[in-house]
Amino acid sequence: MSASSDMPIFNPAFETASREQIRARQLELLKEQIQWIWDHSAYYRPKLEAIGFEPGDLKSLDDLVRLPFTDKSALRDTYPYGMFAVPMEQVIRLHASSGTTGKPIVVGYNQHDIEEWRLCIESVMQMAGVVPGDRVQMAFGYGMFTGGFGLHYGAEGLGCMIIPAGAGNTERHLMQIADYGTTVLVATPSYAMHICEVGEQQGFDWASSTLRVGLFGGEPCPPALKAEIESRMHIFCTDNYGLTEVMGPGVSGECLVSRNQQHINEDHFFWEVVDPQTGEPVGEGEIGELVLTPLQKQAFPVLRYRTHDLTRVTTEPCGCGRSTARMDKIRSRTDDMLIIRGTNFFPSQVEDVLAQIEEVSPIYRIEVDNETGLDRVTLTLELENEVFTDDWREIEKYRKMIIRRLHDVLQFNVVLKLVNPGQIERTTGKAKHVLDHRR
Repeated sequence: MSASSDMPIFNPAFETASREQIRARQLELLKEQIQWIWDHSAYYRPKLEAIGFEPGDLKSLDDLVRLPFTDKSALRDTYPYGMFAVPMEQVIRLHASSGTTGKPIVVGYNQHDIEEWRLCIESVMQMAGVVPGDRVQMAFGYGMFTGGFGLHYGAEGLGCMIIPAGAGNTERHLMQIADYGTTVLVATPSYAMHICEVGEQQGFDWASSTLRVGLFGGEPCPPALKAEIESRMHIFCTDNYGLTEVMGPGVSGECLVSRNQQHINEDHFFWEVVDPQTGEPVGEGEIGELVLTPLQKQAFPVLRYRTHDLTRVTTEPCGCGRSTARMDKIRSRTDDMLIIRGTNFFPSQVEDVLAQIEEVSPIYRIEVDNETGLDRVTLTLELENEVFTDDWREIEKYRKMIIRRLHDVLQFNVVLKLVNPGQIERTTGKAKHVLDHRR
């Protein structure tokens, strides 16, 4: 398995342009988008009028900061159709979030939006090394979740053959990979790992498989998990990013050169990085909250959407030939920070510690409770097959070493459970790494 920077670029006229040309095109698109919102959005126009802002007031990209942010509460408050900007008879598809923490987020697309979404996915797929003629096996579910249909139509538009396997039935996935000559697997990284493990148990020869690319999404992919999947499945894994509120997958994608960053589709999204507390812009290369404004959305436009995802962005040209901005892969969110006895920590800090310990799997589960009156963190880890033993003294040696390394980073002790390989539940959808049981 090897990476190549010689893959074709989907839109070279834009993706290899100078920063000045990219920003000029973004300003042109942003002016058109603001005009569309002014003319069609019953939600946003009163808000713009209230601050005395008209479309002609947008003279530069810097003027966008005069507009208010949008967050998820606005989408919930206007459920289901209050933020739509076209008549409902022009909406050809709905997607929605799961709604597990309240009303679901409902978004819609007209024919124009579907076409723009397809172009974004085609670009992301080419970044990942997918080419026309590839056989793409879809292990995302086909439901209200944007991932399945988004990647499906993008792959078809690129000229790939789609195998719409859907989520679940791992044995069937293995059969299809072997019998249909699958070259690209689309899945959550945790489910791809599960397919790998089940295949190994059944004697599947990953080294001689036709599978070449893993295109992951739907959940964060820690570097250690990505490296393990690549090593065991003998494929090249890439990650992509998106969210339902601004379109779905296709906001950014990983190329074959910058493994820890993703190119933003800047002809479709204007990005900002702001201080999550003040909302003020941070400097290039500084960590902050990602804010996105789609530049070509009609049915469901949003302005300055606060993603709550923490990242940093660079505009330095990439070795792959693209000059579009690159964002660090999302490892943390402003709303997944846990406060334990007055100490702030993110699950990604645990992932970073585990990545340095060869004896443990990258699969983990964090549970927080306060049954004793104090916050308590329980971390469940799987030991790798080659080090798992019935000798409790050996297990205790590993347990103490891991606790010590975690304490050095987190500055508090955790309750650590070491279990057999495969004992932590795998899911076909998004993996739930953190369970907070506190009342």
